[in-house]
Amino acid sequence: MRYGYITNGLADHTLEQAIELLGQHRYDGIGITLDHHHLDPQQVSDAQLANIRQLLDEAGLEPVVETGARFGLDPARKHWPSLVSDEHGDRQRRIDYYLRAIEIAGAIGAGTVSLWSGIAEQGIESNRCRDHLVASLTPVLVAAEQQAVKIGFEPEPGMVIENLEQWRWLRGEISSSALGLTVDLGHLAVTEQPPFHESLLAVVADVVNVHIDDCKNRVHEHLPLGEGEIDFEPLLQILLENGYRGLALVELSRDAHRAPTLVEQSIRFLKEAEDRSRGGSDGVDRVEEPS
Repeated sequence: MRYGYITNGLADHTLEQAIELLGQHRYDGIGITLDHHHLDPQQVSDAQLANIRQLLDEAGLEPVVETGARFGLDPARKHWPSLVSDEHGDRQRRIDYYLRAIEIAGAIGAGTVSLWSGIAEQGIESNRCRDHLVASLTPVLVAAEQQAVKIGFEPEPGMVIENLEQWRWLRGEISSSALGLTVDLGHLAVTEQPPFHESLLAVVADVVNVHIDDCKNRVHEHLPLGEGEIDFEPLLQILLENGYRGLALVELSRDAHRAPTLVEQSIRFLKEAEDRSRGGSDGVDRVEEPS
């Protein structure tokens, strides 16, 4: 496995400091959340993007572009507007944001842009939201195909697409080869039923990006690894045995104040869990390769 860390958990560091810190701890990748304090998509210049790419190359970090900034488009409404907002102009603002994210991915050498559906606005029925989502994703996926970038769509608790069953519905509605799945292992313990490795196994062929955080009592709060109830070994084993080649990115967006400690602890935790997962495969199924 190749591990990385998402910069929403490094909000008290500059992007340059974050790159240096992750390089020092021998991470393989970095999830760069487009936000005002790291990489502002509307302000960053081509020259700055070229410099960021050079820093990433020197540190040996593969980037993923993450788009989950809480107030990236509106200072008063978290994660708004979205692809499921009811007004066309609002949806277009989010589409334009994602198109810019794809441009940035190309400039810094990222092969994946991660995004989600958004929360249904009050009074808007689910079918209408889903129609908005499918239509809004179309230009994003066209641009991704042109840029040879994968879109890692993340089911997010509380959003229009929040679980793996709804992801499978979405995947059935869209034929684009650019569309893949961002699976958050912590979310499995919120939206799916145990055993969670079986839920992951059912969609592992779709996975292009992985987020890692812990969970307790089915509460969505991105706990540091080992502070919740998730057994990560069978989950890592599913990914390893089924040929996942992307990054697994630690996402601890609420713990930037202790990032240096968690950066060190998280990579150690994951490598130890991976070592244990390689010790045997009893009880864990594998997706068979097509003949």
